[in-house]
Amino acid sequence: MPRRLLFALLAMGVAQAAVYMVRPATSYRLLAYGEGPREVGLVAAAFALLPIFLAIPLGRLSDQRGAPLLLVGCAVQTAGCLFLAVSTDTSTIAVASAVVGLGHLALALGAQDVIARESESARHDQHFGLLTAGVSLGQLVGPLLVGLVLGAGAAPSAASTTRVMLIAAGIAALATACAAVADLGRSSVRPRAKARRGSVRAIVSTRGVPAGIFASIAVLSAADVFTAYLPVIGESRDIGPRAIGGLLALRAAASIAARVGIGGIVRRVGRRLLISIGAIAAAVALMAMTVTDDVWALAALCVVMGFGLGFGQPLSMTLVVQLVPEHARSTALAVRLTGNRIGQVATPAAAGVVAGSTGVSSVFWLLGALLVASALAIHGPAPPRPTEPGLETVGE
Repeated sequence: MPRRLLFALLAMGVAQAAVYMVRPATSYRLLAYGEGPREVGLVAAAFALLPIFLAIPLGRLSDQRGAPLLLVGCAVQTAGCLFLAVSTDTSTIAVASAVVGLGHLALALGAQDVIARESESARHDQHFGLLTAGVSLGQLVGPLLVGLVLGAGAAPSAASTTRVMLIAAGIAALATACAAVADLGRSSVRPRAKARRGSVRAIVSTRGVPAGIFASIAVLSAADVFTAYLPVIGESRDIGPRAIGGLLALRAAASIAARVGIGGIVRRVGRRLLISIGAIAAAVALMAMTVTDDVWALAALCVVMGFGLGFGQPLSMTLVVQLVPEHARSTALAVRLTGNRIGQVATPAAAGVVAGSTGVSSVFWLLGALLVASALAIHGPAPPRPTEPGLETVGE
């Protein structure tokens, strides 16, 4: 594996561990300051707010000039974790979460761009699978570290969440070092990129791309809202942070299992059918969590959910990348990430409203319905591969 690809994967995985430390810890921090489920949902939405407006410009910048998004993203994420450590009210916590989200957007675009451009088409499923397996590994390690720092008690203090944020900042700094190694020898300008730019309108009108983006939105939104609200569920059911961290880690471990060797599974089952089956399995598991308080039953359901969610992200990346011309790949990935971030704003915000009016359990039914809808959308006639570079405009 090329050095740049290897260290890009490392940077993404390590940085994801930091993200999945601060996200559940942010929920606990809000609860420690006396806030409720509505504020948890709104702050979770703030994480994705800036990327809605900046994802496509950043993607085009990467297409045209090969901007060092991986390195910049890790550095911004580090700063956001430090900002969270000193935030003491809902508004500043929301702003700090938005900074972390912006850094995460840049590094995600940077890592995906490295794979899209430096991997052969036949290895996209495998390498995107490795990328998202690294993401899931970070999602496994992060909550476990949160549980170790916060302990088994049911009500973590604000001071204990500050320690989590500082540790996360150190981990994000390590990811920044990996990104710096990945960027050694990086070409700063891409040939012919200024003459050919991906049209957003053409990308989103390409058959198969909207369904792939919707599948990605549903999977990512479900994982994010689940991460934000499982601590709230745990507090209401007297399940301590250590157990909640373990449940989140199990979900991530199951996603890793789904993503390792994903290329072979795709060859046997088919890319779109696999996304649909996984989404429906995850939806059923989420809905079943609302009818049990048993930790072992919740653990089994987390495994089912994690395995089902494991396929959507890497396979939707491959779908989008392979349906557009090479010169528009970063822009197409940015369009996909914009959709993800819109979902990450809208779904937690809707979850906060739903939780505030009908209870936290109803949030899991909302997520299940979203996943079922995405499974129905993705399961249709296979879209054609592009035969000519039709997604280009000049000066758009």
